[in-house]
Amino acid sequence: MTALDIHPAQREISLIDSAIQGATGDVYGIIHRRFLPHDTTKYFDWPNEQLAYPWRIWFDQHDLVSATAVTSVGVSIPLANVFFEPVNKQPDEPYTRMELNRATSSVFGGGTTPQRVVGVTGTWSYNAKTAPAGALAASVADTTGTTVTVTDSSQLGVGDLLVIDSERMVVADRAMASTGVTFTGLSAIAADNLIAVPDVTAFGLGEVLMADAERLYITDKTATSLVVKRAWQGTALAEHTSGTIYAARSLAVLRGANGTTAATHASAAAVSRYVVPSLITELAIALAENSLLQKTSGYARSIGAGDNLRPAPGMGLADVTARACARYGRKARTRVI
Repeated sequence: MTALDIHPAQREISLIDSAIQGATGDVYGIIHRRFLPHDTTKYFDWPNEQLAYPWRIWFDQHDLVSATAVTSVGVSIPLANVFFEPVNKQPDEPYTRMELNRATSSVFGGGTTPQRVVGVTGTWSYNAKTAPAGALAASVADTTGTTVTVTDSSQLGVGDLLVIDSERMVVADRAMASTGVTFTGLSAIAADNLIAVPDVTAFGLGEVLMADAERLYITDKTATSLVVKRAWQGTALAEHTSGTIYAARSLAVLRGANGTTAATHASAAAVSRYVVPSLITELAIALAENSLLQKTSGYARSIGAGDNLRPAPGMGLADVTARACARYGRKARTRVI
């Protein structure tokens, strides 16, 4: 929503959600990688079915962040006997294959069929980088509830994957919740954009607030006040005498996501979000923007005027797509024969 030049109203959120979902699928199709971690066990055929050395297994379209167990025909192979490669990879890049240490007695295979004989349990993704995203404002006392309240919503959006303790959650929606902070008054003038608060550190830059029915966007902070942009997200500029400040800190979430188990969590437990590479985020936003603007114009969006009038189908997408493919796109490789 903040990436658009003309900021849409709340009623258009469903259109934006649809555009984001479509863009996410497009990114997966273009890059052929997954960028959010999932804990699971994946199974592979005996290596020679890949025309590879019998001590090496390529993960093919799967990227591995870390492994907790390797088995062959149900028998555990000590992780100390397995080399995950490439050993000299960058810290934020995945493992693409594994090899048995040939100085040990571990082997792949031994079953009656070469199919699905090797299992690898671990975290699968391009990477699993996280960034701090505040803390829980209230405890999560059960494993079935679908709403959590956080202390800072500036880093969290619909579609983000959160991790609290050992549980992952997908943010499905956001709603306003009381911050417990009151304001003394705002006039119906856009230049009246300072809100005095007891503690500015309790608010994040980029957080969306609500005073009565008007939404405000935090652009900066002084020592004692929040600097806001008035009439945000299509709301009307209005006068406010006093009241409570609300923020989009109530999150509707999908519990126990991506291979984790729902659990209880104490108030003030740290909240982190998984970080997708910035270029991939840029591509997803570009695709979503183009889809949204084309959809709202009946797929007849154009630029210029008169003799210079021409369609605007998002031709600039080619550049960001090419950059993303060059950096993160899955490369072809030749197996050992």
